Amino acid sequence: MNEPRKKNPTFGVAVLIVVVVLFVIGTVLFNALKSKREYDETVGAGAARATATASTAASQGGSSAQ
Repeated sequence: MNEPRKKNPTFGVAVLIVVVVLFVIGTVLFNALKSKREYDETVGAGAARATATASTAASQGGSSAQ
């Protein structure tokens, strides 16, 4: 009759390598986006603080001149 097919171990190794590579790429992208978000928060907070200080100084300067 028909002989059972032998399993090919190379296919399993190839699938494992692909899964590991996709996991590493996903981790790198996640860390990059997380770092970018943290950087934007710190730079955005500094810029917002500078804008608030400038607008406060302008409003105080304008009201005292009148």
